[in-house]
Amino acid sequence: RNDNWCILFNNGESWRELRRFALSNLRDFGMGKKAAEEKIVEECQHLIKVFEKHEGKAFDTAQSVNYAASNIICSIVYGSRFEYDDPEFKAMVNRASDNIRLAGCPSIQVQCCFYLTEKRFHKNFVSNREQMTKLIKHLQETLNAQQCRGFVDSFLACKQSLEESGNMNTHYNTKHLLSSVGNLFAAGTDTTGTTLRWGLLLMAKYPHIQDQVQEELSRVIGSRQVQVEDRKNLPYTDAVIHEIQRFTSILPVSLPHVTSQDVTFQGYFISKGTTVFPLLASVLWDESEWESPRSFNPAHFLDENGKFLKRDAFIPFSAGRRVCLGESLARMELFLFFTSLLQRFCFTPPPGVKEDELDLTPAVGFTLNPSPHQLCAVSRG
Repeated sequence: RNDNWCILFNNGESWRELRRFALSNLRDFGMGKKAAEEKIVEECQHLIKVFEKHEGKAFDTAQSVNYAASNIICSIVYGSRFEYDDPEFKAMVNRASDNIRLAGCPSIQVQCCFYLTEKRFHKNFVSNREQMTKLIKHLQETLNAQQCRGFVDSFLACKQSLEESGNMNTHYNTKHLLSSVGNLFAAGTDTTGTTLRWGLLLMAKYPHIQDQVQEELSRVIGSRQVQVEDRKNLPYTDAVIHEIQRFTSILPVSLPHVTSQDVTFQGYFISKGTTVFPLLASVLWDESEWESPRSFNPAHFLDENGKFLKRDAFIPFSAGRRVCLGESLARMELFLFFTSLLQRFCFTPPPGVKEDELDLTPAVGFTLNPSPHQLCAVSRG
């Protein structure tokens, strides 16, 4: 058991209690509800302003997109968002992203590189923990248990209530609070930000698909702000977002699981209690499930009448008891960010670069990010 990863990698009673608490409170603070939608729509406007400042010139979308995604989880966890130019916020997001990349770096497997990689990973981890401690301390000093601003306030209020009743030995302690916040921050920033960046890159590479998305948005929505309830009337756009998730498979290997009983799988006997790493990509790219698994093809999610088609093999959020607890929030973010940006901008390769020259080779990491690249966000007027 590793208390530094109490929600993501832990097991047993501690994991069950803290995951239950996290899920309950994320819902209380708007996950999957109108409150979260309002936060995302507000953040869309901040991100659009950043894109507009480039005036159609080529730029790297990585940082601004990651800041936008991070601010959604920050507003739910801490109760407030940060400005993109806040140096502490920038450092916190950049360090978290760096550690996600380092966690999957092949050099970590090479003995001569292991020490340097581990040292950098640990330094980032410690710096972020120190920063989170300061933020939590400020929230604790201004805590009103009757009016919780976010997840941290709820955790502190629960801890305070238990201690006042004489129950000092609980899961609600400072170590678990820091670990929970760190887990939610890292997971809520990298996955959504990475998927959105892939989506913009794929739109620039396949302009005919981008054109169809924008035609549907113009026809159904016009110039007003897209809302979550519009999804059902935007089948092609919804199919494109699902295909972005399937095709890129940014988390090809799921978090570790343990077999609950003896099982025989594809001729191999796996005893109860064995740690296994499910390969999500094997399902998302399964030739028996998808017509063209290695191609970017939104038709995978459309029926013969052009209506959205659900697919059982679509499991980018994993499945079972350890399914991503932020799935509903991530789906809402992807839909609103993607549609808001496509309403406002046309994404193209930098000058001198052709669409077929845009590289879809992922950068290796714990999640699969796009390789470093630049795009032009041209205003649609």
